[in-house]
Amino acid sequence: MKNCIVIIPTYNEIENIEGIIKEVLCLTHKNDSVFDILIVDDGSPDGTANKVKELQKEFPNRILLEERQGKLGLGTAYIHGFKIALQMGYEYICEMDADFSHRPVDLLQLYLTCKQEKKDLAIGSRYSNGVTVINWPIGRVLMSYFASWYVRFITGMPIMDTTAGFKCYHRKVLETIELDQIKFIGYAFQIEMKFLAWKYGFSITEVPIIFQDRTKGVSKMSTKIFNEAFLGVIQMKLRSLFRTFHRKS
Repeated sequence: MKNCIVIIPTYNEIENIEGIIKEVLCLTHKNDSVFDILIVDDGSPDGTANKVKELQKEFPNRILLEERQGKLGLGTAYIHGFKIALQMGYEYICEMDADFSHRPVDLLQLYLTCKQEKKDLAIGSRYSNGVTVINWPIGRVLMSYFASWYVRFITGMPIMDTTAGFKCYHRKVLETIELDQIKFIGYAFQIEMKFLAWKYGFSITEVPIIFQDRTKGVSKMSTKIFNEAFLGVIQMKLRSLFRTFHRKS
């Protein structure tokens, strides 16, 4: 079984993609390379996919590229990547942003938490040890922090950073969750995945990280994405009341 792959969705990340790929691939543990990378690009018109193809020549057999036609949403990009990673036999599957808001060095802690501490899901958390966010306007920090409080209040999940998108899964979590039944395609996808992992009884832990706002490129956050999360959490909770969550033996 292959060890660990990092899924990075992209749309117009030409300014960040080379740097993030090289930093991830250079991470080592006990002098061994740890991570492969899967880029899921949604038809970036800025040439992001072409830059990835150049880097594939520099790092043979360590970078996979999936090109999709059009901007189809964060959630569908991850689900597409999850399915490929599972088919290829990876035991641990990470997800992170391309814009350096997630520090590549923190991937090691997420991975080792799952591998050495036998956790099923490790979450890179901005709020499990105070508020560890750099360069965000105070309004956005408050919105994000209270969004997590709102999700905890509605769902009962004992997770401080419910919207975090920096995570490491053991493959059995993704094999258990019915990926084709995931409802959300925006950032609410991150909430739904955590909620389902929790409902299925997987072991979840939060690893404190430092989160820094992007310095290059343009944020993809929008009011539509926020509204999906706000209203969708209630719908998600209500749906869960009418189903059972049994893991296959």
